Amino acid sequence: MLAILKKEFHSFFASPVGYLVIALFLILNWLFLWVFDNDFNQFNYGFADLTPFFQLAPWIMIFLIPAVTMRSFSDELRLGTLELLITQPITTFQLVLGKFFGAFLLLVIALIPTLIYVYAIDQLGNPQGNFDSGILIGSYLGLLFLALAYTAIGVFASTLSENQIVAFIIAVFLCFLFYYGFDGLADVVSIDFLRKLSLQRHFESISRGVLDSRDLIYFISIAVVFVFATKFKLDYKR
Repeated sequence: MLAILKKEFHSFFASPVGYLVIALFLILNWLFLWVFDNDFNQFNYGFADLTPFFQLAPWIMIFLIPAVTMRSFSDELRLGTLELLITQPITTFQLVLGKFFGAFLLLVIALIPTLIYVYAIDQLGNPQGNFDSGILIGSYLGLLFLALAYTAIGVFASTLSENQIVAFIIAVFLCFLFYYGFDGLADVVSIDFLRKLSLQRHFESISRGVLDSRDLIYFISIAVVFVFATKFKLDYKR
């Protein structure tokens, strides 16, 4: 599994993909938070905290993470190299985990430079350093768990088509459905149970700085379900 993880991670930086993903994530957030005149702009927000960033980032990740994962297995299917990988002395589960953690590691690296925003709000606060560190830490943890779920969904979507664009569209749809779709459906059909399936609700819960085991279990469950769905899909193709 470790060999697959390293190969997958290095492949992102052997081509422009890794650099492009990180650059797009940082540039889009920077433009919305500090340049464009909109509700997310830190100067318009009026408070020295990163709430606008944590409202915006999940939506950017809905498109960014599928762009990272769309090639995970669709490329292997298109080029016919999946059979070669499967015949290697590794299990299908190890192959899936290697691809999954390789993509997730890239996303963790993309989040690290955003810590400069913490320094920015620390300097902008009046008095300086006037922000809630508990909410900040909880929000970053929420983003990591959200990225974990999105990555699992994206890797699964990449097994559904040899075409990367099709895999990307499926992943975006599924990520949107789990992040906002169930919450929106709950408003339409008045079924509160659907709200419990919303990634957005669980993300917002963690972002308040309170680590509830139910939220953590939900994120991990989504990741586990889609990782195993990917394994079963590959086993079926096998």
